[in-house]
Amino acid sequence: LSPEDPSDYQVSFSATGGCTWKCLVGNLKKWKGDVLELPFTKKNISGILRATKLKQDTAGVLINFAWNIPMSFGEIIETAGIIPIPPYLNRESETTDNIRYQTVYSRYDGSVAAPTAGLHFTKDVLKELRTRKIDLNEITLHVGAGTFQPVKTSNAFKHIMHGEFFSIPTDVLEKLTMLKEPLVITGTTTLRALESLFWLAFKSIRQKRVITELDQWEYTQLDCKLSPQEVFGEFVHLIRKAGISVFSAHTRIMIVPGYEFRMADALITNYHQPQSTLLLLVAAFIGEDWRKVYEYALKNDFRFLSYGDSSLLWRK
Repeated sequence: LSPEDPSDYQVSFSATGGCTWKCLVGNLKKWKGDVLELPFTKKNISGILRATKLKQDTAGVLINFAWNIPMSFGEIIETAGIIPIPPYLNRESETTDNIRYQTVYSRYDGSVAAPTAGLHFTKDVLKELRTRKIDLNEITLHVGAGTFQPVKTSNAFKHIMHGEFFSIPTDVLEKLTMLKEPLVITGTTTLRALESLFWLAFKSIRQKRVITELDQWEYTQLDCKLSPQEVFGEFVHLIRKAGISVFSAHTRIMIVPGYEFRMADALITNYHQPQSTLLLLVAAFIGEDWRKVYEYALKNDFRFLSYGDSSLLWRK
């Protein structure tokens, strides 16, 4: 929705659907009034999507969405919205983004942004990896809009981390109980999810119940001497007993230098911008070598950010 959208349309508004969300809004200063309206058409039926600004704070803007034709909010966004490419690309979405800004293995709707480390994988690359007997496992990530929020505080511990949902099948969890080969993670969001999974599993077995919420700095208060294989061995038994076939959870974990990684041996990721939580995670993963990596990338004109080049980083 843009405050600059034309309003030369004639459609009466009588709300038949609505919902309220906490959102990040670009060019918020241009939103002068409380209500914005956007016309849209689907199957020759014209409708209006109305956005009402309710409240604003440091975490975003609380917005009420309402519309006047019988459709779900997901259908409304699919019809009236555009591909939410990262704002740092400094351009409007293009038709090619519908294909380019998507991984070849995506399955479910719900993510605000693409896990861009996965954009480097083609169907042929995945086929080659399987040919080489490399075990590939997928988890579902619903990347949140907060991934675009820069760290504006001088002390990273004062940054408010966004929350993200993820889910992982129980049969993949069972593989973690027998993990022997190096574990290579594709994407910082995947790494956050798996590290969160470790702490949620540990909390669950300690409390003898399935825990699905992890706060931002909660891991700093948890002391685990068990190996991942031991933790997941008990955790799988717990969730099997609870009848769970797919474990879903919400995490706000923020990983900074000094963090002790429990899961990954290597990370495939793009090159990230300064003052980002993603660069903090990379610095935590490979230590002070992150400066050498980024100096090399800058000197050799590597492309940064979502449509940029990739890297394979091994943890020390």
